[in-house]
Amino acid sequence: MTNKYLITGPVTREVLNDLMGSFGEDLSAGGHSLFIGQVRADSTGGRRVSAIEYSAYENMVNKEADKIIEGIYSSFNDVRSVKIIHSTGVVRAGEISLFVLVSAGHRRQAIEACETIVEQIKERLPVWKQEIFEDSTREWKSNNFA
Repeated sequence: MTNKYLITGPVTREVLNDLMGSFGEDLSAGGHSLFIGQVRADSTGGRRVSAIEYSAYENMVNKEADKIIEGIYSSFNDVRSVKIIHSTGVVRAGEISLFVLVSAGHRRQAIEACETIVEQIKERLPVWKQEIFEDSTREWKSNNFA
């Protein structure tokens, strides 16, 4: 990993296994919510996306992600732990570019906190996406909050 929250390339199965390694160690956590973001092979203007290249302002990613997590702990008193990993570099269609795991005492807070984190990542993290199409053309993409 390049820093606390960013990884170069896709979030691979090996990385997922490492991240999930501590799963279940906190015996006070009864609910876990997981979000895995995958690059879609969207079609735009007759061109199909083959990959996305992510770039990030790494120092600010760390600061903003820390603030997001602090806010989650303040807003959701039952949350026990949060893990966030976002890709940088090229991630092909079908590969994972975002991993969020929230553990809480109960499922409702885990689910709601996970959704809140994903929305805040889209809004606040200085991560940019450039779509790479099958014809090798590229286009910057703005975040879609849907």
